[in-house]
Amino acid sequence: MIHYELIGISVLWLFLYGYLIIASIDYGAGFFAFYARLTKQDHLINRLISRYLSPVWEITNVFFVFFFIGIVGFFPDTAYYYGSALLIPGSIAIILLAIRGSFYAFENYGSKENIVYLFLYGATGLLIPASLSVALTLSEGGFIVERGGAVSLEYWTLMTSPLSWSIVALAIVSVLFISGSFLAFYAFRADDQPALKLVRTYALFWSTPTIIAALTAFIFLSQHNERHFQNMMDLWWLLALSVGFFMIAVWLLYKGRRYGLAFICVMLQFFCAFFAYGIGQYPYILDPYITIQSGATHESMGAALVAAFIGGLCLLIPSLILVFRLFLFDADYVKGKK
Repeated sequence: MIHYELIGISVLWLFLYGYLIIASIDYGAGFFAFYARLTKQDHLINRLISRYLSPVWEITNVFFVFFFIGIVGFFPDTAYYYGSALLIPGSIAIILLAIRGSFYAFENYGSKENIVYLFLYGATGLLIPASLSVALTLSEGGFIVERGGAVSLEYWTLMTSPLSWSIVALAIVSVLFISGSFLAFYAFRADDQPALKLVRTYALFWSTPTIIAALTAFIFLSQHNERHFQNMMDLWWLLALSVGFFMIAVWLLYKGRRYGLAFICVMLQFFCAFFAYGIGQYPYILDPYITIQSGATHESMGAALVAAFIGGLCLLIPSLILVFRLFLFDADYVKGKK
């Protein structure tokens, strides 16, 4: 018997992982662009960042849209519970995404020198992942209550939860570490040594807070949701691989060599940790209200969605590869010659 719900959640988790990596590069680049302006170093990296963002920013949210549509399609109950609980946090995230999108329009019309627009661009790069990370916190249970058929979010419990703030901190520092690692590779490909020196420093600086935030979130998870913590401990080998890839990436960045391999190790680090987290949460999507089995849509609908999303994935990945080959990994484009 084919378990379409398991295939569905696996495909959706892949989409979410793709969004984690692609969006982190974008969001972190925005913060670095603003920080470089403040420290009078924007002449070193902002042109490099602009060359990356120009062809990529429009496809950043494709992964998130796929995930959002898919999670509601595969598991309709998520719309009821998360839709009610995330009304305010979700609205904030949408407003921040709109502000960020408007920056690109203003940039194209020549307002990129405006410090206010650049501040909004940098600030949203940190606030968007922080607001979206609330959904992961809620999935651990204890924050959403159902009374009299109505779903509500316990805001005070959420705001005073150490787990909540540790996940927010992890989301922010992870964005900066992923982005710094990629920009170091991109600057190396562009043979832009001043930019490389700066973004390599950023990547190394944010590596330590990333591993500290991950350990802190892990500790608070053990106190909040022991079941999920124990399941993740059973996947210790995935967590060990994640730490191993992290150490290799930091060592390569510190030595200033093999920047492409360093970024691949960063992606594998987050891949192992992300899937250890997701597998450890099984069978719950929202503890204790929604499980993968009980919340799944009808089998025939699930089969159709699986086929559609696997087809979408097969179209999206080659499209991304084409964009990367035409722009990001084209030697002349990377070096600003076209």
